Amino acid sequence: MFDFRGIISSIMIKRDKLVREVKAALRRSRAVALIGPRQCGKTTLARQLVSVDSPNYLDLEDPSSLARLDEPMTALRSLRGLVVIDEVQRRPDLFPVLRVLTDRTPLPARFLILGSASQELLRQTSESLAGRIETIAMSCFSMSEVGLGEQSRHWLRGGFPPSYLARTDADSLAWRKNFIQTFLERDLPQWGIGAPSAALLRFWTMLAHYHGQTWNAAEPARSLGVSEPTVRRYLDILSGVFMVRQLQPWHANVKKRQVKAPKIYFRDTGLLHYLLGIRSGRDLLDHPKSGASWEGYVIEEVIKAMEPEESYYWATHNGAEIDLILVKNGRMLGVECKRMDAPRLTPSMQAALKDVKLEQIAVVYPGTKPYSLGERVAVVPIGSVADGIKGLFLKKK
Repeated sequence: MFDFRGIISSIMIKRDKLVREVKAALRRSRAVALIGPRQCGKTTLARQLVSVDSPNYLDLEDPSSLARLDEPMTALRSLRGLVVIDEVQRRPDLFPVLRVLTDRTPLPARFLILGSASQELLRQTSESLAGRIETIAMSCFSMSEVGLGEQSRHWLRGGFPPSYLARTDADSLAWRKNFIQTFLERDLPQWGIGAPSAALLRFWTMLAHYHGQTWNAAEPARSLGVSEPTVRRYLDILSGVFMVRQLQPWHANVKKRQVKAPKIYFRDTGLLHYLLGIRSGRDLLDHPKSGASWEGYVIEEVIKAMEPEESYYWATHNGAEIDLILVKNGRMLGVECKRMDAPRLTPSMQAALKDVKLEQIAVVYPGTKPYSLGERVAVVPIGSVADGIKGLFLKKK
C-alpha cells in the first residue's frame, strides 16, 4: 500500500483547544477515551502527550505492543504516569483489566485510550469502566482550525488530515480512494458487516446520493438484495464510526403533517465528493449536489463549533422546513444553510419561528457581512459561525 506521508504538506494545523480539553479530562478522570474516525488525528494528538518510543505508549496495530500485552495485567500494572493505548477496540478483553487498574488507590497511572468509535468499543467502555472514564469525540479538521482563507479547499477535500494537507487535489483524491478501499475491505468486516466490498461500495455510493435527503431503506435494500433491517444496520454502523450523520426530525406539537424519517449527511465532504465523482473545485460548483454538499458542510461546522446537547431538523409535508435545530442549555436555535449572495426571509423561516417556537434563526451563507432579516432572524457569514451563533444563544430571552 502506498505511503502517503511523503505527499503531506509541511503545513501544521494546531489543535490546541482539543489538546487542552484532553488534558483537562485527564486531570479529573481516571481514564479518558478519545474516539473518532480512523485517520482523524487521534494518534498525532496522543503523541504530543506521550512519546511513541515510551513504554507507556502501546499501539495495538503494532505486533510488539500486542506481544507485550499477552499478559495485560503484568504489562500494565507497573506503568506510571500517563499510559496511551491506541486502537483499543482490537483488544476488548483489556477493558476488565483497565477497570481493576483504574480502581487503585493511590492511582499510579491514568489511561488515555484511543479508538475508532466502534459500537463494541462504546459498549465495553460503558459497561466495564462506568463512572471511571470520560469520553471525548474527536472530529477531523474544522474550518476554524484551518482558517477562513482555506474554506474552499476544506469544503472540497474534507477534514481528514492526509486529504486536506495533500500537496495537490490529485494527491488528496488518491488518499481518499485508498481510505475508502481500506475502510470497506478491512474496517467494516471488523465491525460486523460481512457483505462483499463491491456491494458495500454500491451501498456507500447510494448513501452519497441520499446526502441531504430523508432516508428510505427500501431502495438500497432492493439494490443490494438484502432486507430493510439489514440496510438499516449497515447505516447504523456507519453512523457509529462517524462516517454518516443521521439527523433526526424534531416533532413540534402542531397539526401539520411532519416528516418523521431521518436525514442523511456524510460527515466529511471529501469522502462525499469522491463517491459523487467530484474531482475539482469546478466540478463541485457545477454538480447537482453542490447545494446539498454545502448544507451538510455547514451543519457539521455548526455542530463542531456549538457542541449542542441535541440536534435535529424540522420539515412538514407541505414544504416548511428548517435545516438544523440546536438545543443547548434549555434553549432552541434554528440554522438555515443558504449558498447564495444575499439570503432573504422565507415563509419556512417564519413557519419555524411560529410552529417550532425557535428563539432565533441563524442563516449561514458564504458571504462576509452579517445582517438582520428581522427581529429573530440574523444572517451569519460562514467564517464567523462560532461567534455569530454563540452570540445569538447569549441574547436574552
